[in-house]
This record gives sequence, C-alpha cells and structure tokens, in this order.
Amino acid sequence: MNLELPIILLLTIVAPIAIIGHYITEWRKQRGLSAEDEASMDRLRSDADKLEQRIHIMERILDDEVPDWRQRSHEQV
Repeated sequence: MNLELPIILLLTIVAPIAIIGHYITEWRKQRGLSAEDEASMDRLRSDADKLEQRIHIMERILDDEVPDWRQRSHEQV
C-alpha cells in the first residue's frame, strides 16, 4: 500500500508529461524538409527555370514571325 501514491503520481503526472514531451520533440524534428525533399525542390526549381526560358524563346520567335499573335490570342478568348 505504500506504493500506491508514487504509482498514482507517476501515471497521472510524470507519464503524460513524458509522452507529450516525446511527441513535441518528434514534431519538431519533422517540421523541416529532409535532404531528399530539398533535392527534389531544387530539381523542380531548375525544371521550372528551364521551362520559363523556353517560353520566353517561343514568345520571341512568335513575335518575329507573327507580330500580332498576342492580340489574336486575346481576341479568341
């Protein structure tokens, strides 16, 4: 019967605080991007930059060959 009070305190105070602390630590670890995620983001940025350059090149070609293409595309919409 002497162990009832320490066991009750352990289960009602210490254990919940330890569990909450554990999950807070795990949550903080997962907040940032992993190295794999960062590499993937870098590849996506690079691909987006390449596509943007291609669009600008296509627009320049169209401007040279079909000067009023922008007006025509807006009129059709």
